[in-house]
Amino acid sequence: MSPSLIGGFALGFSLILAIGAQNAFVLRQGLRREHVFVLCLTCAVSDAILIGAGVAGFGTLARAVPWFETVMRYGGATFLLWYGLRSFWSAWQGGSALEVGEGHRTSLRTVLLTVLAFTWLNPHVYLDTVVLIGSISAQYDDRLGFAIGAMSSSFVFFFSLGYGAGVLSPVFARPRAWQVLDVVIGVVMLGIALKLVIM
Repeated sequence: MSPSLIGGFALGFSLILAIGAQNAFVLRQGLRREHVFVLCLTCAVSDAILIGAGVAGFGTLARAVPWFETVMRYGGATFLLWYGLRSFWSAWQGGSALEVGEGHRTSLRTVLLTVLAFTWLNPHVYLDTVVLIGSISAQYDDRLGFAIGAMSSSFVFFFSLGYGAGVLSPVFARPRAWQVLDVVIGVVMLGIALKLVIM
């Protein structure tokens, strides 16, 4: 394996590993076993597009448009605030386990729109993938290899998270565990929203 490929994979994996809105949503859907493949594929392909744009030099264009970051920041904060409050409401009502127990499935359209919002309305995604990965790729002679490595890390991570969540399913056989998860997701969403507003 080339140093560029390894370097891209390591950087991409380290950036995506931290818990965030997108990861929390993938974990939740993985536990519910709903649309996991399409969800993971959408996240990974979105990352690959952004990484490709960054390595191709789109980061320079993004920095040249001063209002771009502000619009994305407040749009993302609004969406995260709404979703965080929705998670708290779900926990108050008994947690997502009730929906699972009642056979209530989230539609594929809703899942896709939600994860696309988490991905494309989050300015941190642009900073990590487009700006940071794009700028670091300039240090490598084999920028294509670096980009492939970074893109591969997204595919490995999201599919591992989505399908690996099933290992925790015995824990989430109890409604209380779903309530705790909904509260944690709500806290994460509101925390990121607040960080976006005050940054």
